[in-house]
Amino acid sequence: MKKVIAVIDIGKTNKKVFLFDASFNMVFQNAIQFNEIKDEDGFCCDNIEAIENWIQAEIKKIQELGTYQIQAINFSTHGASLIYLDKEGKRMAPLYNYLKPLDVNDFSAFYNAHGGVEEFSRKTASPSYGMLNAGLQMLWFKNTKPELWKEVDAILHYPQYLSYLFTKKITADYTSVGAHTATWDFDNMQYHSWLKEENIQLPEPCKGNKAVITEINGEKIAVGSGLHDSSSSIIPILENENDFVLLSTGTWIIAMNPFSKETLTQHQLQNNCLCFMTPEKQQVKSSMQFLGRIHEVYIKALSEYFKVDINTHMDLVLNTTLCNELIDQDARVFLAEGIDTDFEAHPELLQKFLSYETAYYQLIYEISKKVISAIDLISDENSNITDVYISGGFNKNEVFIQFLKCLKSDIVIKISDCKNESALGAALLMKSYL
Repeated sequence: MKKVIAVIDIGKTNKKVFLFDASFNMVFQNAIQFNEIKDEDGFCCDNIEAIENWIQAEIKKIQELGTYQIQAINFSTHGASLIYLDKEGKRMAPLYNYLKPLDVNDFSAFYNAHGGVEEFSRKTASPSYGMLNAGLQMLWFKNTKPELWKEVDAILHYPQYLSYLFTKKITADYTSVGAHTATWDFDNMQYHSWLKEENIQLPEPCKGNKAVITEINGEKIAVGSGLHDSSSSIIPILENENDFVLLSTGTWIIAMNPFSKETLTQHQLQNNCLCFMTPEKQQVKSSMQFLGRIHEVYIKALSEYFKVDINTHMDLVLNTTLCNELIDQDARVFLAEGIDTDFEAHPELLQKFLSYETAYYQLIYEISKKVISAIDLISDENSNITDVYISGGFNKNEVFIQFLKCLKSDIVIKISDCKNESALGAALLMKSYL
């Protein structure tokens, strides 16, 4: 049997299982999508019970197949998602959706008690994002569901909960804790004091290459504690390169600079910047924008307005003349001047365009311009970083790449030659167990 590392990679849309061999080639994958369910407030959320049943069934199926011997399992998931356990170790609430509305004004007293929104956000490297701040999720749960809160015995980030399904160990990792949670004090590189004040105890994070040897269906397997997918996607490139910025592209477009030595400034914070952490507890200066979502809603609107297939943008032949014309015009049609807060399509805006091509190019121009601004913002003052790696769906988008090159001629665009970077990153952390 071929020895492999299994990785469970959970995105908002696709849930995947991968197997990597000793050379870290992907030798098996399977993917599934689940219909969302409603939480007790009627808001859509992931069907966590169905997901956890699927994960355990997939691992068992691979074991029973007899082709592969699983030596280790690790997990990569989206952030801003928490699981609450009771004293018996049972899950006791839905996996609340990070897009669930949360009125930040309800937390004004909390912010004021900790230096105000700006200073607290700077210290925790977490812009005031509502439910995207996992720490605010905890406070929301505590304040709005006090009877349930009394029963909470442990709080786990999503990757650590999936690990817990197999190990029954309560763990935390730096990549999850450091991902805009508002729980980590980046000045002192430890949990923020507000957690103690609120009597919230979280497990001390462990380094990402630690695993627990666990018996699963009669076989001993090393089970990692899991990590946040965006931070995981840096790991394969960090293995081989120095001095680069990574653009992780999908529903979010996240520009990440793991080489920044400067602390986060108020100016950066006010312009969509924050910090993540590596599995080794190092800050990753980043800019996180919901631009992939804007792309998703507009390709649907474009398809309906121009009566073409939804994937027409993938068949466009690169038109460098049109790129240059749009850069010269520097018009703004689809996106806000500053930070975008509207992520719905406005089909009436398409009336300005005579063709699908010009409308799509205008959309990508505006997205690209924001991405270049993000790269500039997360670069240190005397930085000479020129290499920009693109991972995820946009690394095949020639129009996007062309605009980036035209808008910032001194960068070298590199397409990451590995696929499924977040899953590969999670596998690489388990290499000592293979």
